[in-house]
Amino acid sequence: MTARLARRAWVEQIMGLPVSVHVRGADPARPDVELAVARVFADLCRADAVLSPYRDASDLSRWERGELALGDADPDLALVMELCDLARERTGGWFDAAGLPEPRTGRRRYDPSGLVKGWAVQRAARHLAALDGAGWCLNAGGDVLVHAPEGQPPWRVGIEDPARPDRVMAVVARRGGAVATSGGAHRGAHIIDPHTGRPAAAVRSVTVAGPDLLWADVRATAAAARGPDALAGLAPYEALMITGAGERLTTPGWTED
Repeated sequence: MTARLARRAWVEQIMGLPVSVHVRGADPARPDVELAVARVFADLCRADAVLSPYRDASDLSRWERGELALGDADPDLALVMELCDLARERTGGWFDAAGLPEPRTGRRRYDPSGLVKGWAVQRAARHLAALDGAGWCLNAGGDVLVHAPEGQPPWRVGIEDPARPDRVMAVVARRGGAVATSGGAHRGAHIIDPHTGRPAAAVRSVTVAGPDLLWADVRATAAAARGPDALAGLAPYEALMITGAGERLTTPGWTED
């Protein structure tokens, strides 16, 4: 049955990174698939327009400059701020959107980017989830959400080596759920220790797998900031961590293909 599966892919540049949708099934070119993929991209573009810290006209930037009251902004801004507060609470303060440096100027600002991508992708995926009989993989810059219906094989998600980003160091097989990675392989030391205000250096990369991309992404970012001690508190999520010294650590339930 697997050999008869057709597959199609779409890619767009959104949020400053490549976002791809892969759909497989008997007919991935059918009209409802095309519509679902278009809606996924539209949702992500809208989230970027409202919540990007790099767009001067976004609701987030206008609110921070005092030009827009929170009550007058798009409701997604208040929702994301509430989720960031919850993420800070759940991670013991290791995820914190407040007081992060703006990459262009170094100025401290409120930056929910570490949560927004996972949240936006998780929400946009509802359009794919409504497709009958289709398997799909939604990948936003390495943060991945997948679904394999009955009769289709699991998706195999590659995890790059932070020391050699052109090489895959591990592969995980998932029938559903999320795989999220945080680290400095592509953006340098951009993850900040919220307790010191300095770049976190104890971890090269951490990959977290679990049911929900929003919380997998948050946990990956928090673990990258905290270091190896974070692996003890991730359940029911599982993780693979490469420390700053190159040591490979995993949670007890981590499995690879």
